[in-house]
Amino acid sequence: MSGHSKWSTIKRKKGALDAKRGKIFSKLAKEIVVAAKAGGGDPDGNPRLRTVMLACRAANMPMDKIDKAIKKGIGDTDGESYEEVRYEGYGAGGVALIVDVLTDNKNRTVADIRHALSKNNGSMAENGAVTWNFENKGFIAVDKNTCGEDEMFEKAIEAGADDMKLEGDVYEITTEPTDLHAVSEALEGMGIKAVEAKLTMIPKTTLEVDASVARQVMRLIEMLEDNDDVQQVYSNFDMSETVMAEIMAES
Repeated sequence: MSGHSKWSTIKRKKGALDAKRGKIFSKLAKEIVVAAKAGGGDPDGNPRLRTVMLACRAANMPMDKIDKAIKKGIGDTDGESYEEVRYEGYGAGGVALIVDVLTDNKNRTVADIRHALSKNNGSMAENGAVTWNFENKGFIAVDKNTCGEDEMFEKAIEAGADDMKLEGDVYEITTEPTDLHAVSEALEGMGIKAVEAKLTMIPKTTLEVDASVARQVMRLIEMLEDNDDVQQVYSNFDMSETVMAEIMAES
C-alpha cells in the first residue's frame, strides 16, 4: 500500500500512534459530528456514520466520546460547522499528495497546508492533478500475530476482501469501498480484530524514493497529520526495505 503504509509501520514501531491517540480521537469525533449532522445519529441508517464507527472501534475510542460527538452532530443548536475540502499537492521528489480536511476556517487551513508544503520542499497542485492516480478502497489492518499469513489470506478472501498482504507488523486487507462493513463484520465473526478500519485512497502507481526524499516526505506528512483540520493524507511514495530499515534505525 505504498510508502505511506511503511510510514504507518514506522510510527507504530516508534510508539507515535499511541502518543497521538488523543489527536486521533479528536479527528474521529469531528468526522462523527459531520456524519451525524448529515445523515442522523443511527449508524444502521447512516452509512457514513457506520464507517467512522468502524474506525472508532479499531482505534479503541471510548464510547462516551462517540456518544458525545453523535449528540453534538444531531443537536438542535448551531454548534460547530465544518467544510469538507480536498487539497492536492506534491512533496519532495515529485511525490503526489492528497489532503482531506474538515475545517471551520478554510483560509486558515489552506495557509497551514501551503506552509507545510513549502517548508518540506513541496508545492500545491491544481484540482485533479494527482487524484487520477488514486482509487477508493476499503482498508483493514490486522496485527500479524493474530494468525499465520496463509490463514489470514484465506480468512480475508472468505470474508469478501479483494486482497491481503503482510506489511511490516500488520496484515493489510483491501476491499471495495462498499464491502468494507461486510468484510469487517465477517472478520469479527471469525475472531479477527482490526487495529484499523477505514475508507482510503490507494495509488495505482507508486514512486520509489531514496532515504533523503523519504525523510522529507515523511516529515511533511507528519506535519500535515498534526494539523487539527487534516483528516487524512494519501500519498504515492514508496521505499525499499533497505531504506525503510535505515530510517527505522534512526532515533
